[in-house]
Amino acid sequence: MKHYIYNALAACGCIAALTACDENSWNDNELKGFEVPEITDVQTVEYTLTEADYAAIASNSTNKKLAGENTAALSAVGTKQCFSELIPAKDYVPAFLASTSFPYFTLSNGSYIKLTYNTQVGAPAEVTEIEAAAKYIVSDNEYQEVWGSENDYVAAFAPSHTAEKELPAILTKAYPDAEAGDYVIVNYQTSQTDPVFTAAPEPEEPEFTLSNSLTGSPAKGDDITINGYVVATSTQGPVVADAAGTMFIYSPTNNSDLKIGDQVIINSTVDIFNNGYQTAKGCEPEVSGTRAVTYPAPKALTAAEIDDLAKTTTPIWPIYAKFTGEVAVSGNYINIKLDGTNVQVSPYGVSADTKALFKDKENVTFEGYVVAIASKGKYLNTIITKVGSDTPASTTSAISRAVSVASESQNALYTFNGSKWVVATGAVVLNHADYQAMNQRYDNLSGDSPAQFLPAFLKQKFPYAAADDSQLVVYYYYNGSKTVTRCDQYNYNGTEWILNNGVVTETSQFVKSNGKWMYDPNVTITLPAGKGIEISTLYYQTCVDWVKAKIDQPTGATYVTSYGNNEYYSGTSAYQGNVDLRASAARAQYAAGYEGMTDEQIVATMKKRFETETMPAALSVLHPDADVIPGIDSVLYTINFSAYDGTTTAYTIIYKVIGKGKFEFVECSWNSKEEDK
Repeated sequence: MKHYIYNALAACGCIAALTACDENSWNDNELKGFEVPEITDVQTVEYTLTEADYAAIASNSTNKKLAGENTAALSAVGTKQCFSELIPAKDYVPAFLASTSFPYFTLSNGSYIKLTYNTQVGAPAEVTEIEAAAKYIVSDNEYQEVWGSENDYVAAFAPSHTAEKELPAILTKAYPDAEAGDYVIVNYQTSQTDPVFTAAPEPEEPEFTLSNSLTGSPAKGDDITINGYVVATSTQGPVVADAAGTMFIYSPTNNSDLKIGDQVIINSTVDIFNNGYQTAKGCEPEVSGTRAVTYPAPKALTAAEIDDLAKTTTPIWPIYAKFTGEVAVSGNYINIKLDGTNVQVSPYGVSADTKALFKDKENVTFEGYVVAIASKGKYLNTIITKVGSDTPASTTSAISRAVSVASESQNALYTFNGSKWVVATGAVVLNHADYQAMNQRYDNLSGDSPAQFLPAFLKQKFPYAAADDSQLVVYYYYNGSKTVTRCDQYNYNGTEWILNNGVVTETSQFVKSNGKWMYDPNVTITLPAGKGIEISTLYYQTCVDWVKAKIDQPTGATYVTSYGNNEYYSGTSAYQGNVDLRASAARAQYAAGYEGMTDEQIVATMKKRFETETMPAALSVLHPDADVIPGIDSVLYTINFSAYDGTTTAYTIIYKVIGKGKFEFVECSWNSKEEDK
């Protein structure tokens, strides 16, 4: 992992004071002459963000407003524990420092925090977009449409109906408002063989007339007979419709056998619980055939209508409604917070498959039947029929299929190109079989397992990869509290797949002044001398590459060594991690370049070139976004480095930012040391 070190100059601030209230007569009379001492807490603190801190930054209300349409990128800060180009630390840290989530939030003006954190730089833009991609599960109904039959179908794609051929149309129907660049991760079943369907006699459906029982204002304990059909299922019982309305059937004895579309005959009594009509516990619906199910247009209740509903004292029949809100997961409980009201929706009797469609802190749109009002109007108990574009497996109409085939679960990444959905190129998604091969208990990775398994996975997946090939790997990751989507970029160096996530560790300074925390942009970069030190290699190799590209052409004369990691135009050495100021080494590399010069003149020339040419060029490449900041006199980049002239000596060089990605030499300590001699 790259390690950039950002420090800054301390800023002075005002001292906060506490004074007594004028209205407090007791203080005026009894404490006359007593002055409240000034309370200040000015500190310099070094602090490293924790996993909980990243989550707090992502959920901070001020930051959410600041992020605007980049809410997905802000959410990724919490799940990936790093900032990004869309969500830079300098803009999103101040609100965190001022919140009670930060342990030093009470510090006074004049304090400053040297904050260490992770940030992702240079990663492909699609990484963040893929990590925020919607998840889509192909439903039984969609397999029926693919195979063109409610009976002669299998819940899988096969050679005659491939996923590649069928999924674009399914996704177009599911996402009619898709925009170019949108991504979706699709889960589906696929078989290596086609099914063989055999003709079966059509069953004779008994005549079935719907009742008109589900209306009016029945009393608790009234007998009720329902001829209806199942429109929603839950672990606590189904919702049944007849010609007049719908009713919640509480805990029937054969609940696990009931499915959408079943025609049922129910003899029971009316019960009222949590202000909702339901049948008494333990009835046994008699199944009498099946029918197609269509849902009414869901009611989009306003906040005021929701408040009125929660306050009603009249028992309700189930209401088919549509909601949008933020998911709040607490242990096994799921609630959805709705804008403009304190009333929350509580998914009722949800199966594990349905529960998995609700992700903590994500905004979600869903439909279902409100069957009760719980906790004195705090929750609307709702049996879910649809989450986003997903129809939960437990509520999917499952007309009996004629045959089953061996199939396996597959994940695929699709993107909308502006006119149609296509398989995303350059990306691979881990499947159930891949997680199993990695000995994972669940279909996700955790801890440091991505670094352990993904290079080997790519080597096996792409045995003929060529050097400089690149792949995005999409997978599910359990971060200790929930499972999130991750996307990592790997590059092939000809031998191994190397992670290129662009994550670096930075330390920036934030200063508190006039009651507000502000980013201080002055930068210090330390380049330790020595072989194999990543940050030193990065900066000096950038210098060498610039010399090779700008100075060695077009004459063909070379200041760069045959290894390509040292240059003697200014002396930068990516191999040694220093500036080589030996005149003898410069002559040995390119004598013609220094013909007629004394040793002192060669060293002076190399120093001047380092100060004004090679290092400014490297800074422009590595810090292209550095810029002047209105209201700040100057933004300075201070570099601590070492030079070698027979012995190693540490120096400091300072540059001033004069434009976007442009640096002007200010001073270098080797000049003052020369004067001291």
